[in-house]
Amino acid sequence: MPKLRTRTEMEAFVRTAELGSFSAASRELALSPSALSKFVKRLEMRLGIRLLNRTTRSVSVTQEGARLLPRCRRILEEMETAENEVMAGGDQPVGRLTMTVGVGFGMYQFLPILPDFLSRYPQVTVDLRIEDREVDLVKEGIDVAVRLVAPHDSRLGMRKLCDVERVLCASRRYLRQFGTPRMPEDLENHNCIASHGLTSAAPWSFEHGKKMISVGGNITVNSADAMLRLALMGKGIIRMNEMVVGKAIGEGRLVSLLVHSHDPQRTPLYAAYPAGREKVPRIAAMIQYLAESFRQPPWGHEQIVTRNGSTSKARHPRKVAE
Repeated sequence: MPKLRTRTEMEAFVRTAELGSFSAASRELALSPSALSKFVKRLEMRLGIRLLNRTTRSVSVTQEGARLLPRCRRILEEMETAENEVMAGGDQPVGRLTMTVGVGFGMYQFLPILPDFLSRYPQVTVDLRIEDREVDLVKEGIDVAVRLVAPHDSRLGMRKLCDVERVLCASRRYLRQFGTPRMPEDLENHNCIASHGLTSAAPWSFEHGKKMISVGGNITVNSADAMLRLALMGKGIIRMNEMVVGKAIGEGRLVSLLVHSHDPQRTPLYAAYPAGREKVPRIAAMIQYLAESFRQPPWGHEQIVTRNGSTSKARHPRKVAE
């Protein structure tokens, strides 16, 4: 049976596939383009399959190459990790850690704490993808993913970090100009900002789902950050998860609305990883760091609530992971 024999062949294939160019990959690997091409060709001949489609302008991965690519990438990462661990003289976290996180969590919660993680583990480099899409961790070679929806995949292990709730809020400027909603039905007469593809665009839930209010407004966007900015500018009422709006509410720039009737739709936040790889030092370090950082979520703040036209402070209900 044909086998992957050399590290150089794998590196040549992986970097050419990732960069889409023999010349770019050759510069990175300090090889001539012709030598690099020969390594890939030698690998293809031994396996008896074409891994890359070549034209005069570009290089693309074949279907067979796409299946082999994440496995080769993983092998190279493990080889590098093993070498680093031997040189480090123990089980210290070292090497590249590939992560994917949702946009809301990534921009408002993870980026602020990432420098501390890197300071604790200076031999770890983080390859971070901030995106809201369904990711196949095993196929794409991802070490850790943080998502609000638990992935139903037997190939994955998971650790619950905490619960996240949705919050209904607006700026004081908006409320001064248009009034404060006293009951859910009042929202039908307010400008409510919705987001494409998110649950905020659906009817808003109150009284544990017993009452659904269809809302409308003059703005619909496809970005959580845009929704937050519009609310801060006084352009309408938003319904978003507390990871995004928590800081603004805690600082008094946004005001929580209808706290006693709004359905927060509590959702668990998970760290997921390929099963069995949680023992790899760099992966174990990140999972533990996330668990420690969000055991008591930073957005579990004192929230300003509006009721009967007055303002007071009330601790926002939290449910912390076991």
